[in-house]
Amino acid sequence: QSHNHRMALVRVMCVRWTRSGTVPSAASFARGLASSAKATAAEQEDEVIVSDLNGVRTLRMNRPDKLNAWSASMMIRLRKEFQDAATDPAVKAAIVTGTGRYYCAGVDLSATIKPMHPKALFNMIETNNRALFDSYLDFPKPIMVCANGPVVGASVTSATLCDAILACDDATFSTPFSALGVPPEGCSSVHFERIMGKETAQRMLGEEGWRPTAAEAVEVGLIESVHSSERVLAEAQALAEDWVASGKPRQIKGESWEALAPELKAVNAAESHALATAFLSADFIEKQRSFLEGKGKTKQAKTFYWLGMTRPLWSLML
Repeated sequence: QSHNHRMALVRVMCVRWTRSGTVPSAASFARGLASSAKATAAEQEDEVIVSDLNGVRTLRMNRPDKLNAWSASMMIRLRKEFQDAATDPAVKAAIVTGTGRYYCAGVDLSATIKPMHPKALFNMIETNNRALFDSYLDFPKPIMVCANGPVVGASVTSATLCDAILACDDATFSTPFSALGVPPEGCSSVHFERIMGKETAQRMLGEEGWRPTAAEAVEVGLIESVHSSERVLAEAQALAEDWVASGKPRQIKGESWEALAPELKAVNAAESHALATAFLSADFIEKQRSFLEGKGKTKQAKTFYWLGMTRPLWSLML
């Protein structure tokens, strides 16, 4: 991972020098690379790795063994880092990316939902889901997603709340809400249709569960551009630096952030309530059991089996 990180830094530097027309001395290059590569062993184990370069803050999700799926602690950390970047005057733009072969595999339910009173669980799901997407909508500076690999579920919908999405050529975009028995979230019930049109939005959010490739995602307007895996982070950094230089205002996929964010926050509130309701529904429990059983995860499937069997009793406590 450290080797890949160093190579990414080299590519960022090369893109910047190509655009500026200046080439530094060997000593200057070495100092820049050494300064940027001071990641400690502790940082490598951190769920979110933060770095700053030329006014651009990069937040790199760092659970590669879990495909960067969001745990409860990672979502809390992301919200904190958004708040810190928003109030730091040295930060003019932000990039969110991932470590390893995935950008993010969505929410890791096993690392977010724990046994508790049904009403408390409902409130936790609603509150945390709303807070997660509000953290994107509240961020006041230009922000970009650099999809270094497949993007799944909530990590797709949250990305559409940013100014732009750049992706590597082997990225895909999956929103399997219908298959999981849950309603759309991350404002996608409204925002997807505005971005891509009604038919395409329904293909992704409905029963078909269409999973566009990066090239297809550009065609339908979901993302802005595709690059090789080797260059995508460098291109993201270069674009973010262009935003800083031009004083670009915060937007949501080309629309005014100030005008659109309040409306989407209201959508997010309604979707979060609907999602919490769905998570405790018989349909969701059965689809989770079937999904886990199909993956050979017998122990986890049995948990959802017994949840379904006992639901008539514990649902009275909602």
